[in-house]
Amino acid sequence: MSKLRIELVKSMIGRKPNHIATLKSLGLKKMHDVVEHTMTPELKGKLAQVEYLLKIEEVQA
Repeated sequence: MSKLRIELVKSMIGRKPNHIATLKSLGLKKMHDVVEHTMTPELKGKLAQVEYLLKIEEVQA
């Protein structure tokens, strides 16, 4: 499984409520927050929904 570094680069203000909930479930609360997750099918679906707000990088372990 690969690890991903996810950064919130656009604001949540004015977004759909389900997109805001998805970002919070990823652990992103405010702009420029960074979290690391391992790639799973559930994570892939969440990222597909809100990818326009994120910067996603693969992390070398």
